[in-house]
Amino acid sequence: MRVIIVGAGEVGFQLARFLSAEHIDVVVVDKNKKKLKKISEVLDVALTEGEGGSPSVLKQAGADEADILLAVTDMDETNMIACLVAKVMFQIPRNVARIRNLEYFSNDILLQSLGINPAISPEIEAAKAVIRLIEVPFAADVDDFENGKVKIIGFRIPSDSQLIGKAFKALNLKKPKILIGAIQRGNKIIIPSGNDTLKKNDIIYLPVRMEELDLVCNSIGGISMLVKRVMILGGGRIGFYVAKTLEEQNLSVKIIEKDTERCKFLLKSLNKSVILHGDGSDQKLLEEENIQDMDVFAAISNNEELNIMASILAKSLGVKKVITIVNKTDYLPLANNLGIEAVLSPRLITASTILKYVRSENILSLTTVAEGKAEIMEVKVKESSALAGKTLYDFELPKKTLIGAIIRENDVIIPSGEDKILQNDKLIIFTLRESIKQVEKLL
Repeated sequence: MRVIIVGAGEVGFQLARFLSAEHIDVVVVDKNKKKLKKISEVLDVALTEGEGGSPSVLKQAGADEADILLAVTDMDETNMIACLVAKVMFQIPRNVARIRNLEYFSNDILLQSLGINPAISPEIEAAKAVIRLIEVPFAADVDDFENGKVKIIGFRIPSDSQLIGKAFKALNLKKPKILIGAIQRGNKIIIPSGNDTLKKNDIIYLPVRMEELDLVCNSIGGISMLVKRVMILGGGRIGFYVAKTLEEQNLSVKIIEKDTERCKFLLKSLNKSVILHGDGSDQKLLEEENIQDMDVFAAISNNEELNIMASILAKSLGVKKVITIVNKTDYLPLANNLGIEAVLSPRLITASTILKYVRSENILSLTTVAEGKAEIMEVKVKESSALAGKTLYDFELPKKTLIGAIIRENDVIIPSGEDKILQNDKLIIFTLRESIKQVEKLL
């Protein structure tokens, strides 16, 4: 498979990193020499310097033989032209575009005529991630599978947890049945076995039935709370989308925005939210607006330094849960180490969303965790699969791989070794990056 990535920014870099690790033929196109040089110092991928929408540049990048084009520059127009050229001149079967302008993004006729299939909005994907975290307040990370029927919850182990130091096989996690699919320990990711133990500040990832969220929360020592009041720092595209969704859920929303013109737009476009013109790192403003009574503080402005500082301040002033957005992936470990419950990177979320379109057709959806070191994927079992008709005891999964849930029509099964996999079942699979190819072969 040959994948052309137009754009050597953060999203393009992460995609190239993920795909090259799987020995996929990757070519990165960008007109910026410095960005290409940075990639060449870290990754073993082909590079082409030039404008991403240029037919001659794409030809030089091997578009004649490409299977997928991923247009992920910061410029919507460049991405759209690149996809059009890929479709008309090179007949590339799939062209994915990063589109930020909602007027473009919501125009299906335009996107279809340009050969874009599909368009990905970083802001909308990030906003959805923020909303999922607000809906599951005890979690540090949340992803939906099968239209929300199954949620993958990332939960940070507190220092006083009764789970610390005990081998998994000794834990009583049966009412409801809980299966830990992965453990993130600092920069390390572990697909656990029965002998593994948990440490404080580990983040465990587990599949949870939607109707059992509260039971699971109580079982693992999470703090259950009903979210009613949310304060948002940043009224940009992400903040606006989050506020609009929360209004529909009848939550009380306050937005702090520094830009006067943006405040006017928010006042016109939102119905119930309180719009505050000011600086989100201003302690006096936060105290005047009763920050201590907020259930969630979401720092989601375009300024990641401001987001981090405001989050630390909000936490010190008594907010129950803090969500922070950072764009530079270098800041992720810093923000996590500062005690912020949930840290999101729109660029990593975008790269993760795009990845599923590069995978085999059996993979219905996927997400990456631990900065791409592991994937959680939803797959469909076909008749030809080596898994069909066998129990989990009957076959050997690739190393560092675990089946976390079986979805059979309307039932969600948290499996044990005796459970049989049937044709047309959907599986939630946890796997480390080095095992992805073996998992795809198994399917």
